[in-house]
Amino acid sequence: MLSILPALLLALSVQASVLTLQSPRLVVTDSTGSQLRSEPLSLSHKVATPVQISGKDTLKVTFQVVDKDGKGVQPHQTFLRFYDEKTNEEGIQPIRVTPGGKAKFDLNLSKPPLSLPPTPNGDPLKVTLLIGSSLYDPLSVELFDLVLPRSQAAPEHPLESTFHPLPEIKHTFRAENKLPPKFISAVAAGVVLAPWAVLLGLWSQVAPKPSRLFSPSILPFILSLGAFEALLFRYWVGLQIGQVLLYGAILTVPTVFAGKQALSSIGNRRLGRK
Repeated sequence: MLSILPALLLALSVQASVLTLQSPRLVVTDSTGSQLRSEPLSLSHKVATPVQISGKDTLKVTFQVVDKDGKGVQPHQTFLRFYDEKTNEEGIQPIRVTPGGKAKFDLNLSKPPLSLPPTPNGDPLKVTLLIGSSLYDPLSVELFDLVLPRSQAAPEHPLESTFHPLPEIKHTFRAENKLPPKFISAVAAGVVLAPWAVLLGLWSQVAPKPSRLFSPSILPFILSLGAFEALLFRYWVGLQIGQVLLYGAILTVPTVFAGKQALSSIGNRRLGRK
């Protein structure tokens, strides 16, 4: 356990190491190779004056990535980021770094890289150096502002419209149903209640006396019919059709026997039998 502790401390110290740049410089040359501008770059602040190049000029950025001891390091990822603050267009250009940490980037507008964002308004691009490594802390340095000649606007992507906010959806609710006239409602209610009036009239002709309804032979049948009505009410309140069929099948058996006994009792009394 004690032998592992120094290795862990060493790994943490390596993980916390910081990379830096040695001899960073930008150079602008014309088509003949003559230097138009040459100055060093700083990690603490960007170049005060924007760097401007025309269609025949070449921009060169050179630097060496080193650790705190001055030893060259080859990071896992090294990029130059070109960003337009007004249009939010950006481009990421990978930079090749040698095992000794040396890197060079050339920008010639006669053959611009595909990662270079368009500049239709001539606004400067912010150039930032991004360095990443699993063994060192990441490094992000804003180098300078780059002014390029005006270019054509970026072509619109076929799916550009799908990323824009859509118009607000406004729901239009249907107008409330108009109630029919009271006379029509009264006639409809009378049509619905008419069968019940006929049924009660027929029931008064064949129904047994109230005292007989509570006799031991008829009361079970009335209770079973009441149970069916309660089952239908429960189905309307919260039961499912499968439950209704199951409970109905169970109630059918005693209802059939109770109904047979009630009909036999009524028939015997009609015939004068005991």
